[in-house]
Amino acid sequence: MDRTRRGVISDWGGVLTPPLPEGIRAWLSADRIDIDHYYEVMTPYFDGSMTADNPVHALERGEIDTARFERDLAALLRSTHGGPVLAEGLIQRMFASFDPVHDMYEALREARRAGASTALLSNSWGNGYPHDHFETTFDQVVISGEVGMRKPEPRIYLHTCQRIGLRPEQCVFIDDLEHNVRTAEELGMTGILHVDVATTTRELRGFLMADSEAA
Repeated sequence: MDRTRRGVISDWGGVLTPPLPEGIRAWLSADRIDIDHYYEVMTPYFDGSMTADNPVHALERGEIDTARFERDLAALLRSTHGGPVLAEGLIQRMFASFDPVHDMYEALREARRAGASTALLSNSWGNGYPHDHFETTFDQVVISGEVGMRKPEPRIYLHTCQRIGLRPEQCVFIDDLEHNVRTAEELGMTGILHVDVATTTRELRGFLMADSEAA
C-alpha cells in the first residue's frame, strides 16, 4: 500500500448542502407543519435518550423502508392548517431545499485532482442525491442504507477507508456533526468539523499540503 496516498471522506447534508436546520425549516414552512412540535417530536431520536428501536437509526441502516417511516412520522406531526400532514413524498419534500454548495464540491474536486482519493459517507433517509455532482467529485460513494451501517458506528468509517484502499491514518473526514468527527478521530483519521466552506477548505488544504511535504 502506498503510504503517501491520502483520502478525503466527506459527509453530504450540512457539508455539501447548506446547514441542515435551514433546509428543515424551509420544508416545515412549505408543508405548514408546526415547527416547535416537530422539534419536540424529533428530539428523542437525536439526543441519545432513545437507545433502542430508534426508527431514525433503522431508516438510516435501511432496516425499514422510506414509505413506512413517512407514514409513522406524518402521524406524529401537527399541521398549522388543521388538516393531516401528507405522508407520501414527505422525505423528498424534506430535502427539496438542500441545494448543492458548489464551492465545497470544488474544494473536494481540487483535492481529487491533486491526487487524493475521495469518498462520500452519508447517513441516508432514503432521499435522492445529486449523483451528477457525485460522479465528478468522488471515487467511492457510501450510503448508510445501502451498506446496513450508519455513522457514528466505527465499522462504516472503516468500510469507507477500505473502499478507497487506505488506512484511517491516511484519511481526513469532514462532517458538520461533532460526534461523527469524534469517532473518525478515535479511529485515527484527521477530523474536520465543518462550520463554513472557507474554514474547511483551508483545513483540508493544510492536511494535504502537510502530508505532501512529509512525503
